[in-house]
Amino acid sequence: MDTTTLAAFLAVDLLLVFTPGADWAYAISAGLRDRSVVPAVAGLIAGYAGYTLLAVAGLVVLVASSPTVLTVLTVAGACYLIWLGWGVLRQPADVAASQEAMGTSRVQIMLKGAGISGLNPKALLLYFSLFPQFIDTATGWPVAAQTGLLGTLHMTACAVVYLAVGVLARTVLKARPTAARAVTRASGAMMIVIGGFLLAERLAR
Repeated sequence: MDTTTLAAFLAVDLLLVFTPGADWAYAISAGLRDRSVVPAVAGLIAGYAGYTLLAVAGLVVLVASSPTVLTVLTVAGACYLIWLGWGVLRQPADVAASQEAMGTSRVQIMLKGAGISGLNPKALLLYFSLFPQFIDTATGWPVAAQTGLLGTLHMTACAVVYLAVGVLARTVLKARPTAARAVTRASGAMMIVIGGFLLAERLAR
């Protein structure tokens, strides 16, 4: 793959990663806790690692070629995103609530993070819709290798951004409960808007 293609993919990918959503809300919640944000971010990345493995295996292409399967997955992810957003609006994050909601063990925190990213509609959009547009079968690179490289770039971008979000939440928002609640409410509202848009767009087809 040439550097122009990789740069174009990274630009689109970063636009998605920087869009607040379920991943951001989870990273912020992790930042408001006393422990490290690493387990939460590792869980989020694990969910995307699963998508990358499926993409490398070629299953993403098969799913993308089946409108019914893609619709079911997109609707499920959109509904999950709306449900998460509503939960955030009902209970904006604070330190005590974040500790209770995220669980007590690192394994629980990682598993929940993997579930959040694994059902994130942004992941469905990225892997099923965008990846194929940046894969060139005319180059000497195998499709699996190109897919693996794109997946690795995405996971790296997510790790850097979500760690930064978690750390900033800890240093900036933890001492400002009102600001923390406002940020998480905005994140919850964004999740509902994105989920509603994806749901309406998919069901309208």
